[in-house]
Amino acid sequence: MELPGFAVAVWMFVCLYASVGGYPNGKVREACTSMVPCHGSSPQLSPQHTITVNGTEFKPGDSIEVHLSGPDFEGFFIQARDAEHLDSPAVGSFVLPDRRHSQLLTCGRTKNSAVSHTSKAKKKDIKVYWIAPGDAPKRVQFLATVVKKYRIFWVKIPGPIVSQTDVLSPTPPLHATSEAMSTSHPVSYISKPFSASGCGNMKFCIRNPSNCDPGSASCFFLSFQREESTVFVEMSGPSEGYLAFALSHDQWMGGDDAYLCVNEDHRIHVSTAHLKERSYPLLDLENALEDVSWRLADGVLQCSFRRSIRLPAYKGRFNLDTSYYIFLADGEASEGGLIHKHRRQPLVTDGLYNVTGLPQDIGGSRSPRIIRAHGALMFVAWITTVSIGVIVARFFKPVWSHSFLFGKELWFQVHRMLMLTTVMLTSISFVLPFVYRGGWSQQAGFHPYLGCAVMALTIFQPLMAGFRPSRHAPRRQLFNWFHWSTGTTARILAVVTMFLGMDLPALDLPDPWDTYTMIGFVAWHVGTDVLLEIHSYCLVRKVEVIEDDRVQILQSLTSAEAEGRLFKQIVLTIYVCGNIVFLVAFLIAINQV
Repeated sequence: MELPGFAVAVWMFVCLYASVGGYPNGKVREACTSMVPCHGSSPQLSPQHTITVNGTEFKPGDSIEVHLSGPDFEGFFIQARDAEHLDSPAVGSFVLPDRRHSQLLTCGRTKNSAVSHTSKAKKKDIKVYWIAPGDAPKRVQFLATVVKKYRIFWVKIPGPIVSQTDVLSPTPPLHATSEAMSTSHPVSYISKPFSASGCGNMKFCIRNPSNCDPGSASCFFLSFQREESTVFVEMSGPSEGYLAFALSHDQWMGGDDAYLCVNEDHRIHVSTAHLKERSYPLLDLENALEDVSWRLADGVLQCSFRRSIRLPAYKGRFNLDTSYYIFLADGEASEGGLIHKHRRQPLVTDGLYNVTGLPQDIGGSRSPRIIRAHGALMFVAWITTVSIGVIVARFFKPVWSHSFLFGKELWFQVHRMLMLTTVMLTSISFVLPFVYRGGWSQQAGFHPYLGCAVMALTIFQPLMAGFRPSRHAPRRQLFNWFHWSTGTTARILAVVTMFLGMDLPALDLPDPWDTYTMIGFVAWHVGTDVLLEIHSYCLVRKVEVIEDDRVQILQSLTSAEAEGRLFKQIVLTIYVCGNIVFLVAFLIAINQV
């Protein structure tokens, strides 16, 4: 399809004056509407590449194989649009059989509604699968932009038009690839997203984030509605692989009753399984589920089924009139329905719940309370107390040298109180993960090793301070160096350890927000330290003569620094307020996971 010359000229003008170059990594969301790359040249007129599909008709939930092929090309951009209105937003979502050369993009409000390249590596063909949404137009056409070289590209190459069948008949029974995943009941298609109406009144619901809409692309939803002697279950969430929930007697995986909705070749298989510790689920040979339905559209996987409250004939199935912890997990599935370990911590309810009892509308957490407490205490210790304690000891000796508290100089008492608080908080926090895991974790990378090093230095520092020589003793200078180097090493390791811990599955703070905030804190502390150092240097320059025997490493050079008392107190006040802001931000993030 040829793009009008005026539109091309306008688009090139915008691209050039916005200083937008090419997109070798395929992140071309800016071109979602026009599909024109900002390469500073006009598109070619006669396409050399073709788009083919494996079918001409579809119904909601169907998958259509889309194949782009032709001479070597570096980049591409594929969408499906309403054939009657090609300027309308993208329709449906895509699934990738191979992520090495292609990636999914979100155009507008539809997740995974476009496909683009991942690098400039040359390729001859690309294969993807298009999933028809429930609200698809009657006729859909595939379009592609192909970049052969930077200034040689074709825009909106027209592909085949596929039409929606008039009759939406139920999907025939699914035949699993293994006996373990076979289903003895017909499977039908869900026509629209689930609804949260009735949650807390007619059905028991779990939502993450709390009170989210099951129709949104970021909501994990699980509901149980009792109907006489059966329970109707609905589960949905953003996943292209699988969704699963499990009933458990505790908050650990193992000995649990699990239910899986797995995407196998773009059709959803619903099965039951038994979880044995942290190993692969043991799928049941017989399926006790009825009225199975599913839907896979716009990146959201939905499935529903019905099961009896009591199933004495099925070993491993729990009675639903008893209270359990409820797990909700998602992850990737490869061809053949093989599921992979979930990349993040499953959602777990905070307590035991009876899904057939009083209807409730609850949330859950992907981070256990004890791990959240571990993170919160470490943030308090190493973002607040230790940082302020170091600033006070380094720059406030001359400012508070004539103020005393309990017989000691004020700066020393404040420093000692903050550092002992750091030791106490770190010690408590250090124990919590071992209590939670029941031992050493083999899946936390370098985080626990560095954490042990920080704990050792944290204990060693006050022990060394207990043997501090007198102020004028010959060994005092050596002590000062050891005290400073040990504390600085502990702080650096603590920051690195926190960086590593923020992305562990058990905590999993919002990314990349957590990294940026931590970088901001480090910059904030270093900036304050540099500012006070410059201020101290300027005061020292006012002194004309400095006796060599009065200069001691890591101590105030002269009493001239006392002249900056007001400035330092203002800086300290601003610094403490800033640290509290960073701390509150981290605590809010920890409370939301």
